[in-house]
Amino acid sequence: MKVVARRPVSRARQIVLTASEWRGLETIAYSRTAAYQLVVRARIVLDAGDGHSNNAIAARRGVVVDTVRLWRGRYADHGLGGLIDRPRSGRPPRFTPLQRTQVKALACGLPAETGVPLSRWSSSDLAAEAVKSGIAESISSSTIRRILSGAALEPWQFQSWIFIRDPDFAAKAALVLDLYHRIWEGQPLAEDEYVISSDEKTSIQARCRCHPSLPPGLSRMMRVNHEYDRRGALSYLAAYDVARARVTGHCAAETGIAPFMALVENVMTSEPYA
Repeated sequence: MKVVARRPVSRARQIVLTASEWRGLETIAYSRTAAYQLVVRARIVLDAGDGHSNNAIAARRGVVVDTVRLWRGRYADHGLGGLIDRPRSGRPPRFTPLQRTQVKALACGLPAETGVPLSRWSSSDLAAEAVKSGIAESISSSTIRRILSGAALEPWQFQSWIFIRDPDFAAKAALVLDLYHRIWEGQPLAEDEYVISSDEKTSIQARCRCHPSLPPGLSRMMRVNHEYDRRGALSYLAAYDVARARVTGHCAAETGIAPFMALVENVMTSEPYA
């Protein structure tokens, strides 16, 4: 006679919900902002509280029986907190805290301090220097950016400044700033008085392409010829009406008093400045 050993039948964990637990689970189960996985888990527990079997719950919720058994048991042991994913270890960090600190310290220094002929760092330059200095055997520019973003470091950006050496700068600047507010010698300007600011842009390259550009067509992008003819350089002089945001321009082959006086004449002979 052959004796067959039977595997013990696992019984589903009994779920008994109080009124407050029921309301909390229903809030999650019918939430429109909660994560989908959390909604499904809450509905599994509610079905278990109604007395449904694991097989019936799996069929109702479109999951496998093991999933029902897992979250039913988690709730029985830990309550509502058991429905949240447990922290995972993930992939171990590739770079040590010391290496990350060394990368940040490198980014906080000037390139000239390490003998690199650059005015400022880029992420690729920092990655190359980190390998060269022995901080890491290999490191990518994207990893450099991630390390520096955690410390809000952006060494590829810069802001320039200038030292003021004129001891009378404040008095001189006050006159200009008052004019921008239409004030002269403490008195507001009249309606027929204007503030004009002028400047020039020199050495503007006048170039003409040797062949005309071709428009885009079916399955073809626009084509632009690479060769061009140089037609010399021009200077652009502009007068800006500060209060009315109006620009009067003048082009000239060279700079000097003659082109500037031509700009002044152009402004002074047009309305409303005439």
